[in-house]
Amino acid sequence: QVQLVESGGGLVQPGGSLRLSCAASGSIFRINTMGWYRQAPGKQREAVALINSGGGRNYADSVKGRFTISRDNVKNTMYLQMNSLKAEDTAVYYCNVILGFSAPVDYWGQGTQVTVSS
Repeated sequence: QVQLVESGGGLVQPGGSLRLSCAASGSIFRINTMGWYRQAPGKQREAVALINSGGGRNYADSVKGRFTISRDNVKNTMYLQMNSLKAEDTAVYYCNVILGFSAPVDYWGQGTQVTVSS
């Protein structure tokens, strides 16, 4: 089994920064994709930043130039550095890992709240 635990959310003012962490445990192998999603009330969950199986990064247009996804393979931890935060970034942020390719299995963390407000 795989467990994902997010941390680092909180309340910040517009223009501020946060770094989210996702600590993974269990049998992490054959990573298809991994990344961060977010969901605000009344909106669909959307992909924010992804790392594909080749290590490439993809970002939602709304966060390009502001967010950076990274991972530490030694610590089995994924990060999302969020800079120049806007009110529209307010959401619950979820860590996601998809393992496997022919029969992919999807894992999610519990979510961490990010609130950008003055």
